[in-house]
Amino acid sequence: MKNRDKPNILIIQTDSHDGRAAGFMGHPALHHATPNIDRLAANGVVFEDFHCNYPLCCPSRASTWSGRYPHNIGAWNNYCGLAPDDDTFATALAKEGYHVGVFGKTDYLSGAHSLPSRLASWSRAAAIPRPVHGEKNPPKVFNEDKERVRSGDWQTVDDGVRWLKEAAVEENPFLLYLGIKSPHPGFSTSARYLEKIPEDKVSLPPVDALEHPLLPLQELQKNWRHALDEEGMLLRRRVYFAMIAEIDAMVGKVMDALEASGQSGNTWVIFTSDHGEMAGEHGQYIKLTHFEASSRVPLIVSGPDAQAGRRIKTVASLVDLYPTLLELGGASLPNDCDGHSLANEVRGLPTSRAGYAFAEYHATTCPTGSFMLREGDWKYIAYPGYPSMLFNLREDPDELHNVCDENPEVSGAMEKRLREIVDYEAVDSQAKEEDRKQFSAWREDALREGTYEEQMVAVYSGAGHPPGPVQPWRDEDEERIRQWLAGETPSLPEISEEGDV
Repeated sequence: MKNRDKPNILIIQTDSHDGRAAGFMGHPALHHATPNIDRLAANGVVFEDFHCNYPLCCPSRASTWSGRYPHNIGAWNNYCGLAPDDDTFATALAKEGYHVGVFGKTDYLSGAHSLPSRLASWSRAAAIPRPVHGEKNPPKVFNEDKERVRSGDWQTVDDGVRWLKEAAVEENPFLLYLGIKSPHPGFSTSARYLEKIPEDKVSLPPVDALEHPLLPLQELQKNWRHALDEEGMLLRRRVYFAMIAEIDAMVGKVMDALEASGQSGNTWVIFTSDHGEMAGEHGQYIKLTHFEASSRVPLIVSGPDAQAGRRIKTVASLVDLYPTLLELGGASLPNDCDGHSLANEVRGLPTSRAGYAFAEYHATTCPTGSFMLREGDWKYIAYPGYPSMLFNLREDPDELHNVCDENPEVSGAMEKRLREIVDYEAVDSQAKEEDRKQFSAWREDALREGTYEEQMVAVYSGAGHPPGPVQPWRDEDEERIRQWLAGETPSLPEISEEGDV
């Protein structure tokens, strides 16, 4: 008889999965495309209003693995996360006797990602009006019945399934983490998955009329205007949804293996993501914003005593997973944990948890920090040095209308509540000072080696709208860098509706 006093834990975390994009959430294009994930939802508890704490991979995952907000661990951008010896839910559960297996994308440690990615984040406050992300390839569709389009993710699944078979007969309970990179761009799929997404169920996002001084620069630096024509947007959205259908097939393989292991009745299964994907909403692609498409992620918790079929509308976020996992695994919480356990709610028991989500952002395409508080029907976003935004998500789920000025009592209360969580001007200054320090050290070396302008052009690609020849590094670009390094705040560039400076 094996010692299974403690339950097993299986975590599947995808990348760039909008939490609204699944059949169990009622998405019309995915109604019949995610049967395995939908079955997991039916047998578990769904948190319908679940958010990331930072809409970028490494800081979001660092927060998830540590149970602490990004600013409390110095996770300022994709180059900054946890140190190898920092405690995580995996190390905490290993101390409780768990056999731990980790496969696929983790991306919660400092030091990864490319130099251009780092430079784009470090120099963000210079507000340079040039594209950062460059031309994006069109979606790729293989006109064949191809099951394994995302081969790297399928390798993760295969490795996890093999490990699961071995762990299921061990004395100790297991913790298995599978990091799936899909549906992160670039977008690719096959006829097998594309046909699961009815073309007539894929719609264009509504067009907003938001006027905020930071949005034009972000749209220009994301460089997606060439992909915003109706036909191109519909195809990209359909392929994105088809990639989620492929994830569903992966989930099916893992759940079949869990069932075959004989451990399904004693295993908690958590399905979530690190952040969402704009997929054309608000005229943007990728993530990097606090809009719902970028901020919302799925969360399903299924397990031995989960209240099957329960839907929880109270707001929560990824930082809450750390204490939840530790409670499910019988481990005690450290005093510096920022999250709140969701275990009682999963079991249908009373909870004292306050229902809110806090998120922040300090990286590429936004020259100042942004801080989000999501609570009840309201979302409040503060930008140090710039106007705040307020949305009523019950009345305006697509976030088309900033009602901050129309609701001074609500915005004032949300501002006060946000400040109880974080001194956001101080955090913004800390992040910007770290940017300046890192960039200055790199710049000194690059100037000495004679590679500075070449490297800056590699970051700020200069591709036009539509893409054109790469532009050289300009005097006006360097002047913005000099102003910023001198402690000044460069003015925002004037950008037309067409994305021209």
